[in-house]
Amino acid sequence: MTRPTSPTKTRAGVTRRQLLQGSAAVAGAGVGSGILGAPMIWAQNIKDVTLTQVGPSYSVIADICEKASADLGFKIVPQTAETTQLMAKVVNQPETVDIADFEFWGLQKVYRAGNLQPVDISKIKLWGEMTPLMRDGKNFDGADLSRQGTLPFEVLYTDSAESTAFATGATDLATVMPTIYNADTLGIRPDLTGREITSWAELFNPEFKGKTALVNIPSIGIMDAAMALEARGDLTYGDKGNMTKEEIDKTIDALIALKKDGQFRAFWSTFDESVNLMAAGEVVIQSMWSPAVTAVKSRGINCVYQGLSQGYRGWGLGMGLMRHLEGIKLEAAYEYLNWYLTGWQGAFIARQGYYSSVPTTAMADLSENERGYWYEGKPATEDIMDPYGNIMDKAGASRDGGSFEQRMGNIACWNAVMDEDRYMIQRWNEFIAS
Repeated sequence: MTRPTSPTKTRAGVTRRQLLQGSAAVAGAGVGSGILGAPMIWAQNIKDVTLTQVGPSYSVIADICEKASADLGFKIVPQTAETTQLMAKVVNQPETVDIADFEFWGLQKVYRAGNLQPVDISKIKLWGEMTPLMRDGKNFDGADLSRQGTLPFEVLYTDSAESTAFATGATDLATVMPTIYNADTLGIRPDLTGREITSWAELFNPEFKGKTALVNIPSIGIMDAAMALEARGDLTYGDKGNMTKEEIDKTIDALIALKKDGQFRAFWSTFDESVNLMAAGEVVIQSMWSPAVTAVKSRGINCVYQGLSQGYRGWGLGMGLMRHLEGIKLEAAYEYLNWYLTGWQGAFIARQGYYSSVPTTAMADLSENERGYWYEGKPATEDIMDPYGNIMDKAGASRDGGSFEQRMGNIACWNAVMDEDRYMIQRWNEFIAS
């Protein structure tokens, strides 16, 4: 795996200090928000800037923040908080956050609070190279994406700097800058299932009684359950991401019945719980996240993130700027956002199984073998490493679900906040307590 040898330099080998002094220009590097060659006072003061980035553990990663800090000359401090915790901080303690890593569904709940300022897309140099999946709400063939759940595009734009509402189409102002996303499915231990798994319905197959698990995050767990129930023919949903009360009741009643019948081994809430359940063989099929599958594989255990016939559940995140940012801190924040799209970060998270909002730069920063495996659906020509240098897959293996286009082009629903969210959470808690 190719790793940078000089974290204090840009990709072109020019130091950040030279960039700030205006003594060099780096063509195509994408670093900076238009302040290269700024007055010397800016360069002298930049070292004193500290930005606190808060978000989920799979997005706000210390290694990425360290690399960015070394490249940019100011400090990015990572702080992890799952989306529900982040929402509370942004609403109630906005001064404790500078950059918020939001799942798009979380924006539905907090953007109207007014504590985020919009991202001026004219300051994002690679906005035009962003995948249409995020930027335009379009699939690879130009068709509209699945409308079940909350499409990133639906909450991506706003009409003015003062607005706390979402625009109905693209504007010059974004609520956040899209960063990472993925197509989620079920984690499976093929050595323990003993046969091929091709349908979400298998999650509730009595054959695996006591060996299945759901994620205990209500808005996500209930959609995984809905995918399985619909695949099994029990229910047909109008929108799995925005269920009616009747659909919620039928879903939860079915889950309670399955629980009483002993279908579930566990309901996990953390990354480590999901990894340990699968690695120990306590479960053979469960809700799972891509890096968790990567972690199990890195232990030498056969685990797959199985592409299923009904499609994937999609999600994505974006980096939001808090409204209190101004002056040099705001300019530094734009520097960081631009750095984020230039390739190193995209390659790092690709090795966890995630995609970058600017795939071209991420792929350019991967080796040919890695690019073929993670993005192009090709068999690995040599062992595949995770971001930390552990063997994740062997030469000859292919990524589960195929290429970037095959996986992201087959999203059945997107993570969302339902209109009946409070009622859904109440019923979900009844299920967990039953």
